[in-house]
Amino acid sequence: MNDKNSAFCSCEVIHEEVVNKVREEVLSKDEYIELASLFKLFGDATRVQILHALEIEEMCVCDLAALLGLTKSAVSHQLKELRLSNLVKFRKEGQVVYYSLADSHVKTILDIGFEHLREE
Repeated sequence: MNDKNSAFCSCEVIHEEVVNKVREEVLSKDEYIELASLFKLFGDATRVQILHALEIEEMCVCDLAALLGLTKSAVSHQLKELRLSNLVKFRKEGQVVYYSLADSHVKTILDIGFEHLREE
């Protein structure tokens, strides 16, 4: 058998008990679509940098722009995407709007991602 075909099942029998077990635990198609959309947000390096910065410290748009070398407009656009997806939240203090991670789940996603990248 060559390596090209080794990843394919050549049997004619369906493992019905396995299929039925997994079928009981799979989620709805909509839930997979929502999860894929969530992970799509992590597919942009700028958004990941913003999230990581906010994991470290609550920051305003101006500070994030200075940190990342971006315009305030560019940062605001990314923050809007992150806010609409419930990954960041904000609070106002006078005229200044401070952003932070929406909850500990966002931190966990980032931490696990970085941990995975650092594995040998």
